[in-house]
Amino acid sequence: MTQLEKARKGFITREMKIAARIEKVAPEYIRDGIADGTIVICRNVRHTSINPLPIGLGLRTKVNANIGTSKDHTDVKLELKKLQIAIDAGADAVMDLSTGGHLAAIRKKIMKKSTVAIGTVPIYQAAVKMIHQHKAISEITADDLFDVIEENGKDGVDFITVHCGVTRLSVSALKSQKRILGIVSRGGSMTANWMDCNKKENPLYEEYDRLLEIAHRYDMVLSLGDGLRPGAIDDATDQAQLQELILLGQLAARARNAGVQVMIEGPGHVPITEIVTNIKLQKQICQNAPFYVLGPLPTDIAPGYDHITSAIGGAIAGSAGADFLCYVTPAEHLRLPTLDDVRDGVIAARIAAHIADIAKGVKTARAKDRKMSQCRKNFDWQGQVDISIDPEKTVSLLEKSKSAKDEGCTMCGELCAIKLGKDNKK
Repeated sequence: MTQLEKARKGFITREMKIAARIEKVAPEYIRDGIADGTIVICRNVRHTSINPLPIGLGLRTKVNANIGTSKDHTDVKLELKKLQIAIDAGADAVMDLSTGGHLAAIRKKIMKKSTVAIGTVPIYQAAVKMIHQHKAISEITADDLFDVIEENGKDGVDFITVHCGVTRLSVSALKSQKRILGIVSRGGSMTANWMDCNKKENPLYEEYDRLLEIAHRYDMVLSLGDGLRPGAIDDATDQAQLQELILLGQLAARARNAGVQVMIEGPGHVPITEIVTNIKLQKQICQNAPFYVLGPLPTDIAPGYDHITSAIGGAIAGSAGADFLCYVTPAEHLRLPTLDDVRDGVIAARIAAHIADIAKGVKTARAKDRKMSQCRKNFDWQGQVDISIDPEKTVSLLEKSKSAKDEGCTMCGELCAIKLGKDNKK
């Protein structure tokens, strides 16, 4: 039985107990959330070397980091360094989005080294296999795709992005729109192209029960991908995006009925005035399934600073109910991220997630800020370093004022407001 099936029978599993301890909630809360479909636990039954990752309603907002090779950059050792940096910076999960080199071998190396949940996008591997065989991506068969998904399950992948909502219906809705950027999801674009070339329905939609059987076998969480997500704020919340979301809501219900855990992926580039609306729509249409968002990015004009753009959107989305934030690095839209980009992306996303947790009333979130304030009041510099979201950065910038006898930093020195306030009380 899967975690969902056990929860529905009233069982509290070892994984639920671990998740409850990590989240500082009652095990019954985790169990009931899984049973309702508002919480998922990401951990493949074959990936027992990691702690289960709980995502969903009432829990701490989680952060994912994307790594992976490309055709132009196939240095696996570098990607393994990115994996470690992401984990050290506090990422809760990592997705291997490799498209260059031997993808199965790369995935296995990442799985072996990772101490956190791992996600993948299986259609990438299916497409790269075609390219290696000097074939067109449109020559992928349903069996090719499901074989790769099975392989990912066997390897212990904890959650997979599958673009089941990119169908002939949703793509026809897209064609009636006047989008600037059309389809910006790689998996979504591959699927739409495959359907157009073969004049057939998306096999992930048409043979959805087959997908559910594989996911059930490994208790692998399905992350229903937003293949028609907007890639420009002018394209947001249009008919195509909403048509796909409606389909994802239907597919999420079918997954739950089959005992398969499921979460929903969301946009994307969204103007700040539409972020809350997007979250509320997803929660209503998908029966409060955990929501996994890329950003969102509320402006398109900040290349080089999209980790900041994303943190702004992510804080708002998380406050409105998003459960899982996919990081965006300064390199977004420009190139593969460097080691520093990965670290900056994770920290920015964690800041957004923490802001969201304060707004959502997540246990322990507000307490951290209160503790930081107390440390500042007491000029407890080490305490400030320890409680900060990025201790390494904090300690590298800290410069205590000698004129203020270490009570204050060098910005204010003897004119430190906190110090003057204390002196006035003497």
